[in-house]
Amino acid sequence: MKKELNTKVKILLVFVGLIILNAIASSVFTRFDLTQDKRYTLSEASKNTLAEVNSPVVITIFLKGELPAEYKRLADETEQLLEEFSAYNPNVKYTYVDPIEENAIEFLANNGMDPKYITEEVTNKISREAVYPWAIASHGNKTVRVPLYKNNLANSDDEKIASSVQHLEYAFADAFTKLTIIDKQTIAILKGNGELDDLYIASFLQTLKDYYKIAPFDLSAFPDNPEKSLENLKRFDLAIVPKPTKAFSDDEKYVLDQYTMRGGKSLWLLENTVAEMDSLYSESGASLAFPRDLRLNDFFFEYGIRINPKLVNDMQCAPIIMAVGEGKETQYLPIQWRYNPLVKPSVDHPITNNTNLVRFEFANQIDLLKSSTKKTVLLKSSAASKLEGVPKPISLSIIENEPKLEAYEGKGNQNLAVLLEGTFESVYKNRIKPFKLSDNKTEGESKMLVIADGDVIKNQVTRGRPQELGFDIVTKRQYGNKEFLLNSVNYLLDNNGLINIRSKELKLAFLDTEKVIAEKSYWQLVNIGFPLIILAIFGIVFTYLRKRKFAK
Repeated sequence: MKKELNTKVKILLVFVGLIILNAIASSVFTRFDLTQDKRYTLSEASKNTLAEVNSPVVITIFLKGELPAEYKRLADETEQLLEEFSAYNPNVKYTYVDPIEENAIEFLANNGMDPKYITEEVTNKISREAVYPWAIASHGNKTVRVPLYKNNLANSDDEKIASSVQHLEYAFADAFTKLTIIDKQTIAILKGNGELDDLYIASFLQTLKDYYKIAPFDLSAFPDNPEKSLENLKRFDLAIVPKPTKAFSDDEKYVLDQYTMRGGKSLWLLENTVAEMDSLYSESGASLAFPRDLRLNDFFFEYGIRINPKLVNDMQCAPIIMAVGEGKETQYLPIQWRYNPLVKPSVDHPITNNTNLVRFEFANQIDLLKSSTKKTVLLKSSAASKLEGVPKPISLSIIENEPKLEAYEGKGNQNLAVLLEGTFESVYKNRIKPFKLSDNKTEGESKMLVIADGDVIKNQVTRGRPQELGFDIVTKRQYGNKEFLLNSVNYLLDNNGLINIRSKELKLAFLDTEKVIAEKSYWQLVNIGFPLIILAIFGIVFTYLRKRKFAK
């Protein structure tokens, strides 16, 4: 009786323990990420962004339906990431829509969400299938697009999908930021010195508007009162100078210098040579490249750099389209143009990590000089590059001549983009001031990025409409100019959250295609034959043991 009672007590205790354990498990939610690269662990920046989501954000994913294997993997990774977002903040809701079954193709086209076409050959027949690697995120009355596929210049489909998977957390965190941002920092787009027209920087300006307040600013708006220009410029957190072509006056330089001394950040895109592709597309197919004096040499010299009026000729370059042949035999082919360096970011820095190749056009070279600032070279030309002085005639006919490799030996890796940060000493510290200031500063803490090519920020224009920055409408290639510049602006303004997410490294394993083909028969035999052999051995042993048992 006592033993039976003890058994009942034990059963009751186990039952009560299970109830308590279940209650604890329901109230304490924990997820474990056992992957080596912590793929399913959200970064702190993502968590901070999600913390700002106080009401439902609804995400609609259009990567649905019969998908090729590589896009199925992208869809699976997307779902797993959204599960993490939703687990961290239940306000994040998501749903799937098959664009074909739900007749959403017209909606996607009207909102600029173009499909990716996959061509496959099956039984000697070529099929073309459209997939839509897009999502939209809605919060209140705001909706933003979320690209799931990162269009880059990777060599294979596997590499493109790997890059896209790595980009997913950034893409969604970026969308959450756009939907929830309230207080925006301010950016001045400098005018008055022959800078690029708004039409040619429209793509980047539109991108910036999602995160910042932007406004044009003319340094010469108050020629009789430059101190007022400085006061107005101080209201902006960052000044962008997009390819000036007219010289800066002493008053303007002093305003910019004192703006820097007061902590103002700046992004300079400029060049000390005159050379344009448009001038080459003439009947002669040639033009003269010559120096341009913006009167900024002393300005940057004091800060620790010098932009040399020399053109960078690089064998690692972006193509241009040229007509080859005559009459009916004419073909338009992509031809490598060595004055368009194609730069792969190699330095380990938040601005350049995981960014695509950046396209330059008639870039200059930057020397580093001794100064109080910390200097980081963000972009360099390839090892197979050289410098060419100006004046120099430039002709499209150079594509007819094969470059001589020995002419490039030991002359490469030219500096194209340099980040300056830390303590800046005033250009006018020991000089006569252009105008009197009540509060002249001789040094200050700031950041400045100088890019020796104004065309890095320039978008192409088709039929009066600006194209996406970095997209070449002729070759249909997408370069990394926009993401590099956006990272630069975020870094200069200390908005490092999204940059840190982009820098996250994921290690995805892919099958070796050549090895799969070579060892196909072997692994088919292993997968089919080995289980049959094991089963046969088990049957023989079982039969033997059974006979032995009943034979006695």
